[in-house]
Amino acid sequence: MKTKSKPMPTLASDADAERFVDTADLSHYDLSGFKPMRFEVEPKAAALNMRLPQNLLDALKAKAKAKGIPYTRYVRLLLETDVAH
Repeated sequence: MKTKSKPMPTLASDADAERFVDTADLSHYDLSGFKPMRFEVEPKAAALNMRLPQNLLDALKAKAKAKGIPYTRYVRLLLETDVAH
């Protein structure tokens, strides 16, 4: 018989999260709402400056907002995804 999944607790700090992951059995929790996340660790040593039509910039900003990330990070993600293929 399958037991009902527990909701994820609210974790106030990285230390709380580390303790939770070290001690909890994650198979007992509902992880269905989790989304993959990228961590940016490579230093940004170069800059790109470009001109765009306002409607394209507005559309980029709207997509980024829907994903919950800054629009500049969204543009970088699009570029990284394209050159990776």
